[in-house]
Amino acid sequence: MAVFTFDDQATSPVAPATLYNALAKDADTIIPKAVGSFQSVEIVEGNGGPGTIKKISFVEDGETKFVLHKIETIDEANLGYSYSIVGGVALPDTAEKITIDTKISDGPNGGSLIKLTISYHGKGDAPPNEDELKAGKAKSDALFKAVEAYLLANP
Repeated sequence: MAVFTFDDQATSPVAPATLYNALAKDADTIIPKAVGSFQSVEIVEGNGGPGTIKKISFVEDGETKFVLHKIETIDEANLGYSYSIVGGVALPDTAEKITIDTKISDGPNGGSLIKLTISYHGKGDAPPNEDELKAGKAKSDALFKAVEAYLLANP
């Protein structure tokens, strides 16, 4: 299995602790409020800590779909967390899993700097499909912007 790693970063006007809480600790309640297409988040396995698998149901193109997320790490002291996409529509047929490591730190003007490392664990040695990566990034960016907008509107 080949692993392809990509780094990305973003800034946000939302304070680091607030953003971390919304994306890591309170995501199950915040994200469905921020993103109208999200229907539910349910724990399939585990107790909410590392190793927990969550099923996230949402509507896309008029159809109910789901994604399975596995919590890998939670580092509240350093505002870091990671999870893997391990099933559902967001996992391409060519991938075993996609892991997203996130670290939030102080950014400009009291906001946040978000650093991401995305690891694509492929089946075999074939590299990931660029169109699938672009579509996944666009969805991830839209989700982040929706959460950010929700937090700014509901301080």
